[in-house]
Amino acid sequence: MENRLVVTASPHIVDNSSTRKLMGNVVLALLPCVIASALIFGARALLVIGVTTAACVGFEYLYTRLMKKPNPVGDLSAVITGIILALNLPVSIPLWIAIVGAFISIVIAKQLFGGIGFNFVNPALVGRIVLFTGFAPRMTTWTYPAKSQEVLTSIDAVASATPLQAVDANGTSLLSQYPLMDLFLGVHGGVLGETCALAILIGFVWLLVTRTISAAIPVTYLATVAVISALVGEPVLAQLLSGGLLFGAVFMATDYVTSPFTLKGKIVFGLGLGIITCGIRFWGNMAEGVSYAILFMNLLVPYINDLTRQKPLGAKKKGASKA
Repeated sequence: MENRLVVTASPHIVDNSSTRKLMGNVVLALLPCVIASALIFGARALLVIGVTTAACVGFEYLYTRLMKKPNPVGDLSAVITGIILALNLPVSIPLWIAIVGAFISIVIAKQLFGGIGFNFVNPALVGRIVLFTGFAPRMTTWTYPAKSQEVLTSIDAVASATPLQAVDANGTSLLSQYPLMDLFLGVHGGVLGETCALAILIGFVWLLVTRTISAAIPVTYLATVAVISALVGEPVLAQLLSGGLLFGAVFMATDYVTSPFTLKGKIVFGLGLGIITCGIRFWGNMAEGVSYAILFMNLLVPYINDLTRQKPLGAKKKGASKA
């Protein structure tokens, strides 16, 4: 019997991973945030998540049918986009605005660029930023748990503020006066998925255990924010536990398509995220900078990949003399 040498392109690592399996792990990792949002903000949180997820799946199905393209709904990527988008919205958001966000995320930011694997920015992130720009009053109308109302009263914070936005009459931040346990458990105003740090960390551990993501980007991102916060005299733990930092670091900055694929690149990516986030938080005119930091660094990913690409084995270094 004749032996044939089969030559194929790299990579040559074979395992049982698939897009659906990886996306399924992310869905499971998001479930603690979904449950926490319902416990903190009530049953309407589940309604917002359900409507947004169904809209994302529906828009992807309809678009691919209209364009006569293969139907990718079964890979669960649209489900993840829907859940992440919903967790970036306040519980009081009108459902029609959530559906608009789903259309922007799936059709504009994902499918028009070729579908999964071809989008250059995180689709859910684009949906959030567009909604925040176009419907700012609706996107910043917060619902507070009863415990949060007590905290707001005790520190004399403005009624429409999240912990990052709360200031006194002189414009001084009141973030350091929030109990850390309240920030950790999420009993304060904010979007559905960002308030409960405990739920986010449970999801993070699951993603690491299943090897769905690398810890390089989240750890570098959070460490950079911690160091800069300490240097400028900001409360480090309060900065890490407030706003969308943890949720963005774990579920949005680690998106396969829009983050670097080399370890060195991931570290550079995380450093950039931390620097931009702190720049906006501490010296910009907005209390939060996570979404814009991720968006900006997404645009730099092709250049980061190119500059940190590993040299092929046996390749001559630039400038090396020929034998």
